[in-house]
Amino acid sequence: MVLLLEAVRRALGPSLAVVAVAFMIYAFFGPYMPDVIAFKGVSLSRFMGQETMSTEGIYGIPLDVSATIVFLFVLFGAMMNRAGGGAYFVRLAFSLLGSFRGGPAKAAVLASGLTGMVSGSSIANVVTTGTFTIPLMKSAGYPPKKAAAIEVAASTDGQLMPPIMGAAAFIIAEYCNLPYLEVVRAALVPAVLSYLTLFFITHIEACKLGLTSIPRRELPAFWPTLLQGLHFLLPLGVLLYQLVYLRHSPSLAVFNAIIFLGGLIVAQSLWSAKRGGRSAAAGLREALVIIWRSLVDGGRNMMGIGVAVAGAGLIVGVVNLGLGGLITEIVELMAGDNLYLLLGLTALACLIMGMGLPTTATYIVMASLMAVVIVDLGPSVGLVVPLIAAHLFVFYFGILADDTPPVGLAAYAASAIARSNPIPTGLQSFAYDMRTAILPFMFIFNSQLLLIGVDSWWVAAWVMLSGLAAMFAFAGATQGFLAARCRWYETVLLLAAAAVVLQPAASARWLGLAAAPAAQALGTALFVMVWLWQKMRAARENKKGA
Repeated sequence: MVLLLEAVRRALGPSLAVVAVAFMIYAFFGPYMPDVIAFKGVSLSRFMGQETMSTEGIYGIPLDVSATIVFLFVLFGAMMNRAGGGAYFVRLAFSLLGSFRGGPAKAAVLASGLTGMVSGSSIANVVTTGTFTIPLMKSAGYPPKKAAAIEVAASTDGQLMPPIMGAAAFIIAEYCNLPYLEVVRAALVPAVLSYLTLFFITHIEACKLGLTSIPRRELPAFWPTLLQGLHFLLPLGVLLYQLVYLRHSPSLAVFNAIIFLGGLIVAQSLWSAKRGGRSAAAGLREALVIIWRSLVDGGRNMMGIGVAVAGAGLIVGVVNLGLGGLITEIVELMAGDNLYLLLGLTALACLIMGMGLPTTATYIVMASLMAVVIVDLGPSVGLVVPLIAAHLFVFYFGILADDTPPVGLAAYAASAIARSNPIPTGLQSFAYDMRTAILPFMFIFNSQLLLIGVDSWWVAAWVMLSGLAAMFAFAGATQGFLAARCRWYETVLLLAAAAVVLQPAASARWLGLAAAPAAQALGTALFVMVWLWQKMRAARENKKGA
């Protein structure tokens, strides 16, 4: 246990180790605490048995999933990056979106989303894509702080994007006793909505700053760029084919994808050697070097996840000894059977704990404490909250801690590249990520966003369209710009539109509407009305200026 704490300290810094030690001390000295937080305490033998000899401590479900599934996905991502997949996604994004207004920022969002699908780490995402995207955003006219903040917001959301989701997708599946594909299905629509809204925010910033597009002649051509690295999409196709159509387990599917990717690396190196006039032996040596470095990268990347999960297991072991019930009682007492207050307290706790802990560790600890409580309090406001919605709620707010000052590590990484102050950068990126912060509330109050209870493509399309309208309305209100600068009453109308779609069932009852879809239609129509209103005003102002 001492070795584990030292490994946590070396790999992740002192924060998680200090929190784990605090929980351990509390387990022994709980009887001597004030009455409100008093805990019956445990003996040393029971504590050690719980932590090291059961599956409710260090060697629990999260560590098992990390060792058997997560490591293989991390290795797959490392091999893709070493083979050139990360750089290919960046080039592809710029060739596709660079010519649009604010193109470098839009390309950064797309590149980070594509890279995040296989990396699952916000900091790794910032370092991989930000090295290319941040300087280009600065050269296009974005201030250093905003260029770094856009990259941070995009990279942070990389953990939301299936299939890896920062290693949490597999742990969520185990905790909720759901097939992995069900977790991916539930997480897909919110992740897409988050990225589309960030695209919209980058466009708003470009309009506010008066930026133009990059000339097409300065960008790589799309079709040649796409074809140049098309082979990088094959391993992803192999992975998805096995998961979706063959219904293989995640570990078997990614293992086969790794073998396929290894063969692809060998073929790519041999082809490169042939084109360069080198021998086949030289190409084979190059392939072996890439594979070896991928193994090293995979091991290093997994180190942080592995010790974080084991350290979180140490905390969860104390929680399962009975401390969890006490903490839950205190939170329920503070919330007073009010789901809204409980969600707010849970979100705040996730942000605070996530400042010092990795995302996966934050999720494991907070889910073990709060997920069931959120489900149990749902009926207090007439809701049936699915367990996966509660788990994703906790996961989302654990992710947002990566760009929350003063500790947001992703903001520090991006600031180093952009040469900006990390605290203002973190504040700006959190302002961009506020649109992600309302998503968990949306799918708690409307589980159709997780495609739960959705039985047709038409319903799914409507849920996504109305959700996108709410997200755009909220982004426009918080950024003070939609098609033109928002006046105060337009901001109020946009917030009202977002609120109506946020809670469609309750809004329908309050407004006397027939059903939740009517409330969603009203919120969507209100957003469209404000947007058209601003478009007409902007056209009149441009006409006067001309």
